[in-house]
Amino acid sequence: MKRYQDQAWTAGMAVSLDYNYAMADFVGERGLSPQALQELAPRLEGLHAHFSAGREDGSLGFLKLPYDTELISRVKQLTKPLFDWCREFVVLGIGGSALGARALQQALCHPQHNYLPMARRHFKCGLWILDTIDPDYFYGLLDGLDLRRAAVNVISKSGGTAETLAQFLFIYKILQSRVGKSVLRDRLILTTDPSKGVLRRLADREGFRTLPVPPEVGGRYSVLSAVGLLPAAMAGIDLDELLAGARFMDVRLKNAPPQDNLAYRLASLYYLYATAKSCPMLVFMPYATSLASLGDWFCQLWAESLGKKLDLNGNVVHAGSTPVRALGSTDQHSQLQLYAEGPFDKLITFLEVENFQHKVEIPSLWADQDDLGYLGGRSLNELLLTEYAATSFNLMRAGRPNLTLKVPEVNAFTMGQLIMLLETATVAAGFLFNVNPLDQPGVEAGKKTTYGLMGRAGFENFQQEFAQAQPKREEYVLK
Repeated sequence: MKRYQDQAWTAGMAVSLDYNYAMADFVGERGLSPQALQELAPRLEGLHAHFSAGREDGSLGFLKLPYDTELISRVKQLTKPLFDWCREFVVLGIGGSALGARALQQALCHPQHNYLPMARRHFKCGLWILDTIDPDYFYGLLDGLDLRRAAVNVISKSGGTAETLAQFLFIYKILQSRVGKSVLRDRLILTTDPSKGVLRRLADREGFRTLPVPPEVGGRYSVLSAVGLLPAAMAGIDLDELLAGARFMDVRLKNAPPQDNLAYRLASLYYLYATAKSCPMLVFMPYATSLASLGDWFCQLWAESLGKKLDLNGNVVHAGSTPVRALGSTDQHSQLQLYAEGPFDKLITFLEVENFQHKVEIPSLWADQDDLGYLGGRSLNELLLTEYAATSFNLMRAGRPNLTLKVPEVNAFTMGQLIMLLETATVAAGFLFNVNPLDQPGVEAGKKTTYGLMGRAGFENFQQEFAQAQPKREEYVLK
């Protein structure tokens, strides 16, 4: 029996929320009252009905992903022969096509995974996620890989992401010269829309292998689809345990009364602080380096879902709060001064990991030096958790609201829970803000201008609009 099939083990791995230090009982007038949360009860009933309808009609497609057993079978079938020869797995993608896979890799792989000997990484592949078109970084990273033993995963839901297509064209040409065109199609996997887009057309014409991105799942919600699962599998991550954790959280949220629903409560806290408490900054601060990239993933999820000019009624609202990723204890030494004494415009979410994979003991040396010896006999684990507790406590004493997501340990099961929790909370917050959390109209203008300036047919008017704009003034340029 797998450990995620053991009810006692899964119960002990449940993620929880402690929001004591976000309440007025602790931080005074800058905190929330129980009444403020209770007043949302009628809206939470409507929210619960919204989720039930979304499950039924498929509009909340991310909720179905943990139950897609057919996809898991396809991913495993695809990866099995790759392990016979592939040593490096290269992901071309950006935004939601990359951040989720990177979060899984950092959380669940050895910190030196890509550099370990094959035996130490259990004969799984190095995972290289190229989510940039910085020419020096992109070229330099590829320059250090043996592309003759690499497989390339091109990820774009729309199939039209300019950055990803440019990367694809470059690496395709290199692979042609390194392995030959006859072998090339076996080195490429395209993860894209099942029926449309240029990547789908190329796959149909050239015979490239593909995996689908469900049309009803937006990129930033797609980590538990083939977008995240194929890279995770190639790095040796346990997909079954990951999705078991997501299902565990989904069932928990689906069955909980709205007032006791973990995702709804998290969304309510974030919403009320952004509106009633005028805190437009949302700090996401894990006290575990393995969860730093989860913070990056969450920042895209939250910002792109909720930063909206118009509400669902067409009113101009400029909704949302600004997510900021910090890392404990590192950013105690860079950002904490601002959080403790700067503007009262932030709600801080800590992630506390209760048990780490390793215990690192601090030796008892120079015990006669009081300002050094006190650390002897302790551990880095104890020091990190103590610093989290001290930071949270002193922020509370300064009237700075903060809350904590408690994670028993970082493993595939808890990562599945966190992903499902944060995705559900984000959609729930969209309901409370009365905006659409599933679109991203604000980024389209920049894409269209780029297409025009790069000479894409059909976008000439955007190039003309740019050319005819008011020119920049020399007096505002310092040389």
